[in-house]
Amino acid sequence: MRYPLAERIVLVMDNLNTHTPASLYETFAPAEAKRILDRLEIQHTPKHGSWLNMAEIELSILSRQCLDRRIPDKAELTAEVAAWEARRNATGGRVDWRFTTEDARIKLKRLSPSIEE
Repeated sequence: MRYPLAERIVLVMDNLNTHTPASLYETFAPAEAKRILDRLEIQHTPKHGSWLNMAEIELSILSRQCLDRRIPDKAELTAEVAAWEARRNATGGRVDWRFTTEDARIKLKRLSPSIEE
């Protein structure tokens, strides 16, 4: 374990249905799974507005636009992905989020600290 003395570990997870505490019980003995779970504080990313979602979108685009064919070796793969990345960055593709700051404040209110004056 990387942080054996940590009292609490904050784990930021996406909302995949396979990412549940039950997966710990599938991997470890029940006592060890419970020990790990008791130390975790799980924070889920928003379903349609996280950096992880943006990364998944970009990887999907890369797959469709660049990796949709056989590439013979690592050197050519590296060159192809670099060329695709340069074109993609030059076009300035953007993600149009419809999740506003106000929506986030309402939806994530329980995660925000309360300030008392």
